[in-house]
Amino acid sequence: MTQPTSTSAQAGATELAQRTPEQIFAHHAQALGAEDLDAIVMDYAEDACILTASGVLRGKAAIRDFFAKALEQLPQARWDVQPIFADDILFLRWTADSSRNSVPDGVDTFVFRDGLIRAQTVHFSLVPKTEQ
Repeated sequence: MTQPTSTSAQAGATELAQRTPEQIFAHHAQALGAEDLDAIVMDYAEDACILTASGVLRGKAAIRDFFAKALEQLPQARWDVQPIFADDILFLRWTADSSRNSVPDGVDTFVFRDGLIRAQTVHFSLVPKTEQ
């Protein structure tokens, strides 16, 4: 297996930097639906942060942990998203339904820069499914 050359790595970074907020979010949503942690984290800047009611998560390792837990809580979820874009900002209302839990009231805000997610706020209520 060959390692990418610095020229190909630079080309990849340049390509990422050219993405619009709509393209970034489309990739993010596809990666989330596929439960692909590597692809999810790829959309975030190295120093990105996610703000939640529980506190601030900084950097790709913390973001990866956040999404690993989310995917565990909402396995193979059906997502309904309602995005509203304004320049480099996205306001997102969403719901999710899985075999374990559902979310009836998700609200996020994303800030994009240079083809990546720089910051995100997240708020949702996790509703456990009753055992039958």
